[in-house]
Amino acid sequence: MVRLLLLLLGTEWIRRYRYVLAVIGLAWLGLAIMLFLDCLDGVVYFPLLWFGWLILIEGLAMLSIARSGRMRRRNLQQTRAAIVIVLGLLVVFQHDFADIILAIIFGTAFAVDGALRIASAVVVRFAGYKKVVFNGISEIVIAIIIFLPWPFYYTGTVEFCIALALSFSGWSLLRLYLRLRALPPGESLHFLYSRGWPAFKDLPKPDHRGPPPAEKLLVRVWTARGTADHPVSRPIVDRYIGAEDEKGTISTGHSALEVKPDVYISHYPAVDIDHSPDDFIRLLRATHDNDVEGSFQPSYAFESKEWCECTETVEFERYDPVRLRAYWQRYRQDNMYNLTSRNCSSTVIHALETALEGVLAKRRYGLAYFVRVFLSPELMVAAHLRKRADTMTWTPGLVLDYSLALFGALNPPHISWVRFVRYLKAMFWRMRGTMATSRQQVPRATGS
Repeated sequence: MVRLLLLLLGTEWIRRYRYVLAVIGLAWLGLAIMLFLDCLDGVVYFPLLWFGWLILIEGLAMLSIARSGRMRRRNLQQTRAAIVIVLGLLVVFQHDFADIILAIIFGTAFAVDGALRIASAVVVRFAGYKKVVFNGISEIVIAIIIFLPWPFYYTGTVEFCIALALSFSGWSLLRLYLRLRALPPGESLHFLYSRGWPAFKDLPKPDHRGPPPAEKLLVRVWTARGTADHPVSRPIVDRYIGAEDEKGTISTGHSALEVKPDVYISHYPAVDIDHSPDDFIRLLRATHDNDVEGSFQPSYAFESKEWCECTETVEFERYDPVRLRAYWQRYRQDNMYNLTSRNCSSTVIHALETALEGVLAKRRYGLAYFVRVFLSPELMVAAHLRKRADTMTWTPGLVLDYSLALFGALNPPHISWVRFVRYLKAMFWRMRGTMATSRQQVPRATGS
């Protein structure tokens, strides 16, 4: 989440305050070491009860916002809120069974995430994939440590995971500080996070004082399932990877970006790639032998007429049109297409992030807006999706969810604290009534 937040703040803003990144990184690493040492003997001094209440309040706030009807994908938001609430309740309970359940949850999460990292890196073979494989193995080792538990006890599971999060965040901040020192003037922070992409060093700096753009930035997505003819149901796979129809043909969907009247970014292979199941695994490798000549569609009207209307559209009102046009002018000089490393979706994401870089540094939005963005659960979701795409590849499904999450983070709903307090009060009385009813239903023992 830190990387994405810094990207939205912009290179120039971060360059002025890069020493703060080093101080925070060192502080995070020091606190992580203290927490690691604290959870070794099974006696935890960290205020887990207060931490659990904070998680519980955050989950209730997420649920309150999701139920307000101001956010898209309400069911997904309510599910996330419910997961956070359950985790908060388990931490607050502070019982042995709760510690074991938390260990199972966190251990399973690390194991599954590590296995997915290894599998995607081995299949895709992108630049630096060996490092991702090593990180995946490390996550599986962490999962084994949590399951055992060794060298700490189940009571230290939450503290151990907090220490891991702080250590990863602190190390990332220190690395970013060192890379910022070596970053040439005018180069975008976005390309520090981009795997194997060229750095356009002469892009204009983000304009923090310019007026809002006249036209909206539109991210258009054709989902894999939405473009397949009678697709076979495969949940998650047909959302993020590809959908197979009754004839065995695989559809991967498509992504495009549009700013009227002169920007339409839609990258296609010049000759349609055969998406048969036999060759699909080979085509997923991000190697140069899979590079083919590409082409750029002239407009959305032309593309939708030749194919079909897009499945979803996400609109952004705040972005930098000058940087976007400069990026597009340089990118289109090379039409090389690769199904994994330089496809339609990765092209759209690079253009979108280039246009959004520094959007939070504009002074007219104010501190209150920045705090709402920072506390937005959508920002965390967007960061997780970006991290997942970095370990695999950008697909239309990931582009859609990432764009929706970024839109939600940059347009956070106003939190009515009066309504939130009323919601907490109602939840409290409801839980109290449920507990009183359950006590009345328990039969009491009578003496003989």
